[in-house]
Amino acid sequence: MAEILDGKATAAGIRAEVAEGVAELVERGLRPRLDVVLVGDDPASATYVRMKERDCAEVGIDSRVHRLDAETPQGEISALVEESNADPGISGFFIQLPLPKGLDATPLVSAIDPSKDVDGLSPLSAGRLAVGLPSLLPCTPHGVIQLLRRSGVEMEGREAVVVGRSNLVGKPLAQLLLRENATVTVCHSRTRDLAAATRRAEILVVAAGRREFVGAEHVGEGAVVVDVGIHGREGGGLVGDVRFEEVEPISSMISPVPGGVGPMTRAMLLYNTLQAAQAQADGSSLG
Repeated sequence: MAEILDGKATAAGIRAEVAEGVAELVERGLRPRLDVVLVGDDPASATYVRMKERDCAEVGIDSRVHRLDAETPQGEISALVEESNADPGISGFFIQLPLPKGLDATPLVSAIDPSKDVDGLSPLSAGRLAVGLPSLLPCTPHGVIQLLRRSGVEMEGREAVVVGRSNLVGKPLAQLLLRENATVTVCHSRTRDLAAATRRAEILVVAAGRREFVGAEHVGEGAVVVDVGIHGREGGGLVGDVRFEEVEPISSMISPVPGGVGPMTRAMLLYNTLQAAQAQADGSSLG
């Protein structure tokens, strides 16, 4: 039986560390603050934001939500981004995606000050990650790295394969694995003989965005498998990009869905908010 990469327990440990860091800043007279720009009434987005508010309350971070109508003009949202960049009371902020039709997220996210970009998704943040400068890291990829590291997985010198090349997960995760001195291959929809490539992996991270896409034929004996995907299951429940029941017997470690990467993503948002607040308090640069 494979060892389970327990994202819930690992995330709980990170939240406890963040709470300690927040308490230290509060003693210095600064309470970290995370703002969210929520446009429209998408139910899933509203649920995510409520969860993030609860997470912030748990660790002592102040949280505020800017709720805007779906018909809000692009220019008004852009002005709010600039106001948030300039507000010294805001440690970090992000725009909840997706935005309603008619709004373009790219220029809005691009305008976020990298020192406050707690999602780590702006082009400036991505560029700083690529060249190795200090930056706030994208929450899901960084969560994967922390889950591996805190579970005792050695990454240096090992062959890692990432399935997926999105700006949100695949590309930044490849960069972070390179930082850990892994040998990294990125696979995608045009990869010839995907199974041959993924079977070489000692560490296999699947972020394909396709329900139960990876099965036993894709995984080498003893591989560490991280499933980033999350999808609704017919009849209720959640599944990932990996067919867990097939892959678990041949892997050495595997992350479940739910309870794997998801809790880590949420924890790393809190971590980034604390990092941003500490850098601002100390006058150091994250962007």
